[in-house]
Amino acid sequence: MSKLRILYVASEINPFLQTSAVADFVRKLPQAMQERGMEIRILVPRFGLINERKNRLHEVVRLSGINITVGDEEKPLIIKVASIPNAKLQVYFIDNEDYFQRKHVFLDKDDRFYEDNDERTIFFCKGVLETVKKLGWSPDIVHCNDWMTALIPLYLKTTYKNDPMFKDTKSVFSVYNNSFSYRFDDGLVEKAKAMDVDEEMLKYLKSADYDGFIRMGCTYADVVVKADEDYSESLNTILNDLSDKKFELAEEGQEVADQYYNLYTELAG
Repeated sequence: MSKLRILYVASEINPFLQTSAVADFVRKLPQAMQERGMEIRILVPRFGLINERKNRLHEVVRLSGINITVGDEEKPLIIKVASIPNAKLQVYFIDNEDYFQRKHVFLDKDDRFYEDNDERTIFFCKGVLETVKKLGWSPDIVHCNDWMTALIPLYLKTTYKNDPMFKDTKSVFSVYNNSFSYRFDDGLVEKAKAMDVDEEMLKYLKSADYDGFIRMGCTYADVVVKADEDYSESLNTILNDLSDKKFELAEEGQEVADQYYNLYTELAG
């Protein structure tokens, strides 16, 4: 039996960047799966406060140079790579001068939410799938973590569904308690469109807020994971609406990594 291929996608990973529990999860679980014989790739944004020299990031020229469409605009995709110290894991970084060169993540120095975080998210989600295509590496499972990865399950089931690289790929979407109160402008749905994606498929994004992104991820993913215990009432409603897809970790007994191993194996068929 060939090794299962798992792609992890998140907005952060230790030791390069940590703003929430996501960074630890995406650092530990991929290594645990690799130790259990799975083949792993990890993709995150190259936010500007990640020190390239200190972390030894370098551009992968053969993967860079694609243009990613966000609404009416096309933005060049730059791919960088670095190794996690003391682990046989490489991390690929999605970069673009307009979106990721700032020295902050989602909020500016005055704690204001960046108005184009929606565009950065769309660029990132599309950029991840184009990078994997260029790698020539066909994932069995794409494990998406938190709201910034929420559009990947949709694109997998539409734009990329007939692509040989993704035709059997399943997606997992982990929901964290990392909400924000900002509402994007009315152009969000138009920006998120892609080939084979119409307005009806993006209807949950019309709320232009955090819950809209989470509902998109939950709707199109094959499995939804409750990664935290405490959620807002609206998030609990979203998760309860999708109880048939929900995967909850056992509170005790079986090791967490083993539970994910079994989930991935079962999902990949």
